[in-house]
Amino acid sequence: KYRMSDTLSDDASGGDDGQEDVMTPAELIGKLEEAWLNERFSPELLENKSEMGECVMEQLTHMEANLQRVRRGDVKASVHRMEIDRIRFVLSSYLRSRLQKIEKFFPHVLEKEKSRVEGDPSFLSPEEFAFAKEYLANTETYLKAVALKHMPPNLQTVDMLKAVPEPCLDSFVFLRVRERQENILVEPETDDQREYVVDLDVDSQHLMRYRSIAPLVSSGAVQLI
Repeated sequence: KYRMSDTLSDDASGGDDGQEDVMTPAELIGKLEEAWLNERFSPELLENKSEMGECVMEQLTHMEANLQRVRRGDVKASVHRMEIDRIRFVLSSYLRSRLQKIEKFFPHVLEKEKSRVEGDPSFLSPEEFAFAKEYLANTETYLKAVALKHMPPNLQTVDMLKAVPEPCLDSFVFLRVRERQENILVEPETDDQREYVVDLDVDSQHLMRYRSIAPLVSSGAVQLI
């Protein structure tokens, strides 16, 4: 969970409420930008950050209220307005990226969410889960109305998991290393080659197969760029 201090320039308040991440608004926006870049560049849907999004919306409301108190014509007003617009763009782009993946991979997203072990982080917010289920139902209804009902009886059903392509986890992504990693398997051993492992140094940048570093994206050890 996320909790923040009251203003953009305040330091995080002391104390630790359970498992909440106490951070300044600037740190919160930094977390949003990291989640945005990871979501945009990863081929699969990542863990949802709905609490972070709600916290950012609260901060935007707070910033809008502060902006109303700035004297008209003050250059600070223009700067703050541009920052508010920038944050709104990043948040909207982040949410759009997630919805586009849900629409593109909806049966696999739902299957992954249903097979999630209790206690593991959710990949969908409640609103996204409802959207994915409705999208699946509408797609099935449309297919039946325009095509399946006109087919022979033995062809009037369709397995969505087989009909809709899965995310391509073997696609290549650019990344920046945030925490040093050793012996990362890049290519598994095959009949034609030995296994290929590398060490990843902090701040180094690489072009690698997403499947090899997917756990590192989830843990925050690497940042997609």
